[in-house]
Amino acid sequence: MIDEGYIKFTSRWEKSGPLPLADLEELICWRKPLYDAGLIGYCDEQGVGYGNLSARSKGEGLFLVSGTQTGHLDEVGPEHFALVTDYDIDRNSVCCRGPVEASSESMTHAAIYELDPALGAVVHVHSAELWVGLERSLPSTGAEIGYGTPQMAMEFRRLFRDTDFATAGVARMAGHENGLISIGRSVREAAERILALPW
Repeated sequence: MIDEGYIKFTSRWEKSGPLPLADLEELICWRKPLYDAGLIGYCDEQGVGYGNLSARSKGEGLFLVSGTQTGHLDEVGPEHFALVTDYDIDRNSVCCRGPVEASSESMTHAAIYELDPALGAVVHVHSAELWVGLERSLPSTGAEIGYGTPQMAMEFRRLFRDTDFATAGVARMAGHENGLISIGRSVREAAERILALPW
């Protein structure tokens, strides 16, 4: 069962027009191969989309992220992204602006950006094959911890400190079936780390 797509934090969304294309080009470019590989998509049985990606904002705001429930789209544009402008892990809240609400994984993305100012992108995908096949070789979050929660945010702090997640840049979400996260200095680096995993 895919545990994805439903926002578990308090979302303070300011609806606006599409964000500037120039700020989103790398995200749009690298989402396509992830979608084509089936790592971002839609589960018909559950009726939910899965997978998202973000990039640290170079201007105002904190980071740009794909919108909630956009996984089913094979092509995306500026109308499918949000700008996260603030968040509070302890209070379980995220503030965002854009034509869509920020991804249900935005809290996790926010916590990961806190870990290192050099991090420029976060990619979250789903793959049953990779999730099962890499169970013993990737650092993993606790099996009892669900996606989009303050507890998941704290888990990535632990992985960054205690495992090779900081250098290898990929982790498995044991409590979020089929979920994997990658990080990088750029969207390209984060996406390529996922795409290079052994299938």
